[in-house]
Amino acid sequence: MTKLVHKLGLSPTLAFHDVYSLDDPDLLAFVPRPVYALLLVFPVTDTYEKARTTEDEPLPEYSASGSGEEILWFRQTIRNACGMMGLLHCACNGGARGMIAPETDLANLITSALPLDPSSRAQLLETSPSIAQAHASAASGGDTAAPSAEANVDLHFVAFIKSAENHLWELDGRRKGPLNRGKLGDDEDALAEKALDLGVRRFLKREEELGGDLRFSLVALAPSMD
Repeated sequence: MTKLVHKLGLSPTLAFHDVYSLDDPDLLAFVPRPVYALLLVFPVTDTYEKARTTEDEPLPEYSASGSGEEILWFRQTIRNACGMMGLLHCACNGGARGMIAPETDLANLITSALPLDPSSRAQLLETSPSIAQAHASAASGGDTAAPSAEANVDLHFVAFIKSAENHLWELDGRRKGPLNRGKLGDDEDALAEKALDLGVRRFLKREEELGGDLRFSLVALAPSMD
């Protein structure tokens, strides 16, 4: 993940770090701070799908665009690209956006995407050779081949971002739009107790209460340790 976002233009002063616990202070202390974003990876379950459709049903389709947007959200139209969508949501929002080098793929993507509506942004990603090349390069560098667009993949990626306005946003390209999960304090990052309660813990609590699947992994976008 880190290799991919660096290739696209994110500063090497940032990196993704594994989060080994949501509650153990000693394990949480291994994660450098501040944390700008969290990326949650989890199996898609009936519990999740029911909760997603129920929450989305009354919501309007997101249609905002322009530099006044608090966050930059991409609708996912490319199959089996939820990992890439999650990485883009982490890198292109909050404090991380200010650490993107100018004239790089990420910088150019943001400039092109900002004035577009969500449908046009999705088309932009579909036709972006730099995004496709970076994704293919990162996949080929791993131990497991990237899934084809036709494959059935049951893992999904959701990003949690702290915005410049101190809101915690849940960003998932399969939803109707970005979801504002609540207000954070100036001194609270995306891994703060309140942020976890509003985001990841809330997510996992629902799975536990409704008999879903509690397998998950979590990574944090934070200062590099190199």
